[in-house]
Amino acid sequence: MSIKKYFEKAELIPAIIQDSKTGEVLMLAYVNEQSLEKTLETGFTWFWSRSRGELWNKGAVSGNTQAVKGIFADCDLDTLLIKVEQKGPACHTGKRSCFFNKLGEQTK
Repeated sequence: MSIKKYFEKAELIPAIIQDSKTGEVLMLAYVNEQSLEKTLETGFTWFWSRSRGELWNKGAVSGNTQAVKGIFADCDLDTLLIKVEQKGPACHTGKRSCFFNKLGEQTK
């Protein structure tokens, strides 16, 4: 499977991470060609850390891994939806999802 077509518009593309069983949106991260290749090879999510400028294997340090159950591209082939089996919380704050701040009611 050639993945180059997903990176024709940009070197980094957004990946929405969703719980494969519940449909809950867990997080958003960015992938480049190398991180997507590693995700496909290992069956676990790999991303590109924009702040650190390096590959990042979700859960390698925390143990909160994401086993990939399916990867889907949007109609423009420039955004991915990655369905995962999440072990532990997805958010670095310890919450299950990164999407817990309702506008006007930020509760970090």
